[in-house]
Amino acid sequence: MFKPRAFRIAVLSAVSVALAAGATTLASAAPSHSGGSAPKPTVVLVNGAWSEPGSFDGVIKKLQNDGYPVVAPPTALRSLSGDSTYLSAYLKTIQGPIVLVGQSYGGSVITNAATGNTNVKALVYVSAFAPDKGESAMELTAKFPGTHITDDPNAALPTALSAVPFTSTDSTTGKSTTGIDLYTKPDHYRDLFLSDRVGKKEAAALAAEQHPITLQALQDTSGDPAWKTIPSWFLVSKDDHLIPAATEQFMATRAHGHITVANTPHAAQVTNPGTVTRLVEQAAQATD
Repeated sequence: MFKPRAFRIAVLSAVSVALAAGATTLASAAPSHSGGSAPKPTVVLVNGAWSEPGSFDGVIKKLQNDGYPVVAPPTALRSLSGDSTYLSAYLKTIQGPIVLVGQSYGGSVITNAATGNTNVKALVYVSAFAPDKGESAMELTAKFPGTHITDDPNAALPTALSAVPFTSTDSTTGKSTTGIDLYTKPDHYRDLFLSDRVGKKEAAALAAEQHPITLQALQDTSGDPAWKTIPSWFLVSKDDHLIPAATEQFMATRAHGHITVANTPHAAQVTNPGTVTRLVEQAAQATD
């Protein structure tokens, strides 16, 4: 005779056994960090002027192959305060330790965005600006001779750049503002960023994809620099035709950073991704 109560008891017992077995299986399959090494820090890559996050493709692939979580949020290149505020907010969404990497103008951005963020354990500057309070990217470029961005130091605009005026309107207030976008002239791009290390066709494609930066962003002055409180690593590019190598060395020494000097061009992340990756991983390993 069928006994409902006995059947329910049997079913419940079977389910309990199955759940217990499943829980044991899930527990044994779950990753455990007890007794092991800590998770790797998240590497955040910040592009500079006349560039884009895709310029880090080679570095991203190498870091991911080595087990690092990597993100490369785009830099708007509108103003130093605006770009830094955006990155600062983005960094607050990341849990755990961060290695923050800036290339070129991206160095100015990370210098400001990381200030006060205790999760940022290391700053990495790749052919980059590391301004002190009150300094601008344009001012630092002219600090030492060696840049190819202009052949007339008295010119109102560097000769390698072209200016495109723009007007933007705030969708909320309706207020309009004007500004100047700066583009690198295509015939100067290969020399400035790549020091002729890549072919003309690849350089021409990169020049066509460049993201302009406003004149204001290059003239904006920095706030309190994060490198005064966060350990820093620097790639000084000896063959940099945009930021003089002497300027990069000056900034790295002033910051008491860990310095690597290499025969790399300004866009070292494009031409020498292995060199950049090794520097980033050195910084990451120091956070353990």
